Amino acid sequence: MQQLRFEPAWDRTLSTNDRQHIENIFQETKHIHNSSIIFSPIREAVNHSEALLITVLIHNGMEQTLTFHNKRLQYKIRDEVIGDQVFTLPALSIPSKVSTPWTFIYPKGSYKQSVPFKNGKLNII
Repeated sequence: MQQLRFEPAWDRTLSTNDRQHIENIFQETKHIHNSSIIFSPIREAVNHSEALLITVLIHNGMEQTLTFHNKRLQYKIRDEVIGDQVFTLPALSIPSKVSTPWTFIYPKGSYKQSVPFKNGKLNII
């Protein structure tokens, strides 16, 4: 059975409203994955540095731990590639049958400007 876990930094800093929002997304999506990796969108935004922030709930339905070492992720809106980047995140390790929220950052210049950044999808390539 899928479990929701927060990384320690998220656990300490997450607001009550944001935590509830993530828990609601988890409850709505925890049953849709079998033995795969699913990214459920939480939020898309551009920060003060003009970096694109894609926050998702990562569901690891696989039997092995999911790590992000040289993983290429594409962010698409309506089948158009907006961002395509390789991520190495030593701090992100998601055990089997665990869901964890995370924000992937596409620096300014590494993504296509698109307004609005809504209803996008993140996928491992």
